[in-house]
Amino acid sequence: MSQQQLAQIRRYDPESIARYYGYRPWQAIGRALKILLSFAWLLLGFKWDEWTNQVETNRPKRATQIRELLTNLGPTFIKVGQALSTRPDLIRQDFLDELILLQDQLPPFDNAIALRIIEQELDRSVEEIYSQISPEPVAAASLGQVYKARLLTGEVVAVKVQRPNLKPVLALDLYLMRLGAKFLGKWLPLNLGHDLTLIVDEFGIKLFEEIDYLNEGRNAEKFATNFSQNPQVKVPSIYWRYSSHRVLTLEWIDGYKLSGSHNLQQAGIDPQALIEIGVTSGLQQLLEFGFFHADPHPGNLFALTDGRMAYIDFGMMDQLDETTKENLVDAVVHLINKDYKELARDFVNLGFLTPETDIKPIIPALEAVLGDIMGQRVRDFNFKTVTDRFSELMYEYPFRVPAKFALIIRSLVTQEGLALSVDPNFKIVDIAYPYVARRLLTGESESLRRRLLEVLFKDGKFQWSRLENMLAIARSDGNFNLLPTAQLGMQYLLSAEGEFVRRQLLNALIEDDRLHAEEVKRLWDLVKEDIKPNQLLNAAIGALVEFSREGVAALYFNPASRIH
Repeated sequence: MSQQQLAQIRRYDPESIARYYGYRPWQAIGRALKILLSFAWLLLGFKWDEWTNQVETNRPKRATQIRELLTNLGPTFIKVGQALSTRPDLIRQDFLDELILLQDQLPPFDNAIALRIIEQELDRSVEEIYSQISPEPVAAASLGQVYKARLLTGEVVAVKVQRPNLKPVLALDLYLMRLGAKFLGKWLPLNLGHDLTLIVDEFGIKLFEEIDYLNEGRNAEKFATNFSQNPQVKVPSIYWRYSSHRVLTLEWIDGYKLSGSHNLQQAGIDPQALIEIGVTSGLQQLLEFGFFHADPHPGNLFALTDGRMAYIDFGMMDQLDETTKENLVDAVVHLINKDYKELARDFVNLGFLTPETDIKPIIPALEAVLGDIMGQRVRDFNFKTVTDRFSELMYEYPFRVPAKFALIIRSLVTQEGLALSVDPNFKIVDIAYPYVARRLLTGESESLRRRLLEVLFKDGKFQWSRLENMLAIARSDGNFNLLPTAQLGMQYLLSAEGEFVRRQLLNALIEDDRLHAEEVKRLWDLVKEDIKPNQLLNAAIGALVEFSREGVAALYFNPASRIH
């Protein structure tokens, strides 16, 4: 394989890369020496701290040195640092805090090279594509840089150009990392749960996906399709005619970075409304679509003057399957219920614990760490607190963070940090709870209805206070309409699937040998302003009509139930 062939491989292939550098050991040796000397100098600093009893004093200094070292080693190591910033099972908390600050801003490469790449990739001259293009890049990062341009047809576009010789650079670093993982992995005290080379391969697969700009364009269109019914989310259009694996042309977005509320307010943008769009769209990505933006940092999210939020840069995305989404909702429900035994089982199902793990000693540990998060201080809940506390458990118990969830954690913590930068008093619960409550109360699917029942019934008893709290939380959102929910609830109760719940509700009304009229009255007082008698009657009639249709259909298609 030649260097040109190496530069043209589309998917990460460790065997092909190993064969290529196996025939060119001098290239690998030179790069390996630079990497080893950089880390040796850092390790010498750590040893010096031990010899001089200055470990605690110099810890912040060493953490900063780690971040600077990764930045100096280039794109692959910058991406490694960003990935490690979401791995509390691998990295100490004080070092994590520094890695989170890791920026991938690098000096831009030469404009002449960038324009030559555009012409080679699109097979036409710059003058045949653009009527004008910015003389300098408007942004430069570890993998590429962006120009602002105008097409000959008049559209203003962003032109993303990949750094020259990027794939061979990444391939060489991944080859060396894989060699190191193979020979040194078994000696490192890391809690991985599986072979370290698999971690390198997962990282390589994602990195090669990120530098394929056609893949990024497809991701953008899929993301746009998911939010096509949401007028508050903007996704730039892709100009496929002017795009390739190394050049991406997309609609130019004029907006404001989410770096503080002052600039937004000056532009007439409501910061609170923007935060709500960001958090709700983030939850939709995880719990509804399963296709989520894994890198929502300030440079990838923009506030538009019309109040919308724009997402850009779709290189780092991931997909959750239905089972994982359901397991995630299960974990949320069991956290609400403070059912730590089931929560431990959820961690097994999600891959945080191996199936053979003895969860008995982990249950009290989960309660100790998470007990007050959903208790009296529920409004103080935040993802950063959860990840910080989990980092304490990682070293005591055999937890690991699956690669997919490392991306989810990164996405959630980053979005929360962005919201806090806009509003220091932001509480994610104020937005997330109404969303989750609405999702459970509307119960569009059988699985969501089952999870609602798990929240409302505990140890066989109906939790009146939980239903009351959920309704109050859902109503705190002005967009929540109780009537469709009531109609769905009636349809469900009248169906065969709802027979068990009908019995449970009747039992709940008279449990403990008394009629729970007081609880029912409190619920009615809570919702009566939203429901007029004629609307309630219409909802009930609608539910009965739907039930009648289903009942007739069931009778028609189920001969055993017909009357002869």
